[in-house]
Amino acid sequence: MDKYRKQRAVLVAKEMCESLKEKGYETYYAENVDEALKICLNLIDENATVGVGGSETLSAMNLIEELRNGPYNFLDRYQKLPFNEIEDIYRQALTADVFVSSVNAITRDGRIVNIDSSGNRVSAISFGPKKVILAVGANKVVNNLDEAMDRIYKIAPLNAMRVHHKAPCVETGKCENCQIHASVCNSIGIINHGHKTPGRFHIIMIAEEVGF
Repeated sequence: MDKYRKQRAVLVAKEMCESLKEKGYETYYAENVDEALKICLNLIDENATVGVGGSETLSAMNLIEELRNGPYNFLDRYQKLPFNEIEDIYRQALTADVFVSSVNAITRDGRIVNIDSSGNRVSAISFGPKKVILAVGANKVVNNLDEAMDRIYKIAPLNAMRVHHKAPCVETGKCENCQIHASVCNSIGIINHGHKTPGRFHIIMIAEEVGF
């Protein structure tokens, strides 16, 4: 990332920290993914049961390896297991102590927007785990819900490629509004604010362009 995009990312991340705080979220500023990792691990107690959502941001932070090798009960969705066993891990994550993920988009007025194939990430963020940690690159920030949905459908092909789904968007590079089993766009979740559950949502704004 060049210095001008970095400067913009810093400004966006700092502004969002203040805006999100007013919306009832616990917020943290991270200069880069390494700093985001340290903040995230400081928010997770030893021996906590931890679930994660599928996320390029968490991979960039090296969080998965830290959870595998650290003093946690990590519900590892990335194991090479039959999908029905991975689905069981998804379900266990709904009652984990901590759920860590990124987001597809976050609006300037504090709405967290996600779209899922299975719905496990949308579900866990909405309700279940007592603590939700969201690591968000400055590139995920949009002005409103319309822009959030535009962003989601533009990155859908990338997510379909990432999870090796044989959806039409993998071939065309654009959303085809498919209604098939392999779709990665089946469940949409929107969190309007954090006031309902004070202390549950912890959002780490990263002053970098990271993740899809």
